[in-house]
Amino acid sequence: MNTAQAGSVAAVSSNGVYSFTKPPRASIRLLEGLGVEGDVHAGVTVKHRSRVAQDPTQPNLRQVHLIHRELFDEVAEAGFEVAPGELGENVTTAGIDLLGLPTGTLLRLGEEAVVEVTGLRNPCRQIDAYRHGLLKQVVGRDEHGDPVRKAGIMGVVRHGGTIRPGDAITVTLPPAPHVPLDRV
Repeated sequence: MNTAQAGSVAAVSSNGVYSFTKPPRASIRLLEGLGVEGDVHAGVTVKHRSRVAQDPTQPNLRQVHLIHRELFDEVAEAGFEVAPGELGENVTTAGIDLLGLPTGTLLRLGEEAVVEVTGLRNPCRQIDAYRHGLLKQVVGRDEHGDPVRKAGIMGVVRHGGTIRPGDAITVTLPPAPHVPLDRV
């Protein structure tokens, strides 16, 4: 496995009620197999409303939502001011190409917490309800016309622990061949 120091935690956020945004916190605690302590999306089975409506017994592959801070700079160039937690993420990272990671990558956040990357966030219309036109900025098209989802990645907690802004993030890639991220 390939392990390298890759970046840091720029911000952490959580919300105990269904809301598009999540307020920034001084720290969050990740619970193994569940997600962010006290967050509405924590649990063994799916918690996102659309997924619950489809099948409430599905495993929760979206326990932790991570977005790269660099996305905020990108959308700012198009006139959208976005701050950590405003797109519903739990962890805002810096210095990591989250979208380029393969499925199964392990992210060590701080001293103890480990999140396994499960896939891409599939952004929805709520982003446009939050800021009209923002959805077009976080979902693009590649040269083949296929969607390119840029609104972060999802993961499950493999080892719990408390994380804070400024904590290091270490990336451990899974054994090759790598499986590209797809929406979860």
